Amino acid sequence: MSENQDDHFHIKAPCGRLSHAQCEKLYAACLEILERTGILLYEQDALDLLKKAGVGAIAGNRVRIPPQLVEWARSTAQTHVTLYDRHGEPAMNVGGRNTYFGPGSDCLYIIDHLSGTRRRAKLRDIDAAMTVADALSHIDFVMCMFLPEDVEQAVVDRYQMVSMIKNSSKPLMYVTTDFSGCVDAVAMAEIVRGGEVALREKPFTACYVNATTGLVHNQEALQKLLYLSGKGLPFAYVPSTQGGVTAPTTVAAALAVSQAGALAGLVLSQLKREGTPFIMPGWGGNMLDMRTTVQPYADPDKRMVAADFVHWLGLPMFALAGCSDAKTVDQQAAAEAALTLMTDSLAGANIVHDLGYLESGLSGSLAQLVICDEILDWLSHFMRPVDVSDESLALDLIDAQGPEGQYLDADHTYAHFRRRWYPNLFERDNYEAWHAQGGKTLGERATEKVAEILEAHQPDPLPDSMVLALEAILHRPEYGAPTN
Repeated sequence: MSENQDDHFHIKAPCGRLSHAQCEKLYAACLEILERTGILLYEQDALDLLKKAGVGAIAGNRVRIPPQLVEWARSTAQTHVTLYDRHGEPAMNVGGRNTYFGPGSDCLYIIDHLSGTRRRAKLRDIDAAMTVADALSHIDFVMCMFLPEDVEQAVVDRYQMVSMIKNSSKPLMYVTTDFSGCVDAVAMAEIVRGGEVALREKPFTACYVNATTGLVHNQEALQKLLYLSGKGLPFAYVPSTQGGVTAPTTVAAALAVSQAGALAGLVLSQLKREGTPFIMPGWGGNMLDMRTTVQPYADPDKRMVAADFVHWLGLPMFALAGCSDAKTVDQQAAAEAALTLMTDSLAGANIVHDLGYLESGLSGSLAQLVICDEILDWLSHFMRPVDVSDESLALDLIDAQGPEGQYLDADHTYAHFRRRWYPNLFERDNYEAWHAQGGKTLGERATEKVAEILEAHQPDPLPDSMVLALEAILHRPEYGAPTN
C-alpha cells in the first residue's frame, strides 16, 4: 500500500483483546501441552533432530518437548522477515505491527465476474486473478486464489507457481500439494532470483505449510519445514486445528492447541538452521459451526486473539481477513470483509491473506477482491496519524476569514484537500447523478473495474530466457498440460 515498506499499515497505540497476563497464561498452556501431552511427528528426521538436541521423552512418533527448548527457539528466531518483490526491491517488512494484504489460495470455485455464476476454476482464472491483484495498489502480495480443474491435479501447484511469477512482480505466498512440489517451487524461485544464495538473501516467495493438527504433524508438512529451514527460506507453519473436533471448543483451548503445534514447528526450524525466518499463524481458535459443520471464516469470537499472542511472542505472523462466509458478492460479503480487515488492521497482523474469499474458502471472486482493495483504501486513511500541527489547524486563516468567511478559494484548501479520502469504487454522489450513471450497485461497479483491469493492465514481463527455464520445470512430460 505504500512505496516505502516502513511507512505502512500500523497503529501507533496497540489495540487488542488479550492482556499481558492472558498471553503469559496462554503461553504456559502451550508449553504444558508440549511437555505433558506431547505431539505426534511422522518424519524420522524431525525426531532425530529432537533426539540430538537432548530430548529424551520420545516414544515412537510421540515426543514431549521441554519448555527450555521452546524458549531457546524463540531466542534464535528472526523477529522480522523481509520479503522482496520480483525485481529484488524490499517490499514487505514482516514483523512488529506492519500489515500487508493479499488473496488466498486454492478455492475450488470462482464467482465468474462476467456471468455471476459459480463454476469450477480454470488455469486462466489464476492468470486473471494475478493480473488484477498486481494492478490493485493496496494488494501487497499474491497467492494463487484458485485450484484449477483443467490441469493434472498431482502437479497443479507448479502451474499455480508459474502463473503467480509471470503475472505479478509482487511478493508471493505459495502452497504445494506435496513435498516435491515445494522443491520445484523453490527451484523456480531460484531461477528468477538468480540462484540459491541470492534467493536466501532476497526472498520474494514464502511457503504456506499446513500440518494436520496442532498435535499431529504429517510427514509432508515436516519435510517441507526441514527443507525450507535448511535453505534458510521463509515459510508460515500453520497447524489445522478445529475447536470441537481436534481441540476443545473454547477459543482459548483451540488456540492453545494450534499455537503449541506452531511452537513445535518453530523448535524444529531452529534446530535445523538457527535464524530460519519462521512465520507463526496469526489466526486460530477456530470452531466448526455445530449447526452446519462448516468452518466459519469471518466469525467474531477468534478475531485478533492469535495476533495478540504472536505479538507477545515477538514473532512475525501469517493472518487471515478480507473473507466472508457469504455465497456471492452481496451485502454480507462486503460487511464481513470490512469487519475482518478492520480487526486485523487494528491488531497489526502482518501477512493478511484470503482477501476475495467467499463461501468459507470454497469460492473466490475477483469483484470481491476489488471491493477489499477499496476497503483497504478507506482503512489506509483511518490508520494514519492525525495531523494537529499549526499548519493543519490554520488558526491565522480562520481569524482572517472571520465568522462568516468561506474557504473554497483559499490557498490552504487547495494545498490540503487532496489529502482527504476520495473513493474510487464506493458511491457518494447525489441520487440524481448516481441514477443517471446507471444506478449501479457496488458489486456491479466492482465487476466493471475487474473488466477494466484485465483489458488495460500489463504485468511486468519476465525475460524470455527465464520463462523458458520455468517452463522446463513446468512442462516435464509427467506433468501433463491443460485439458481445455
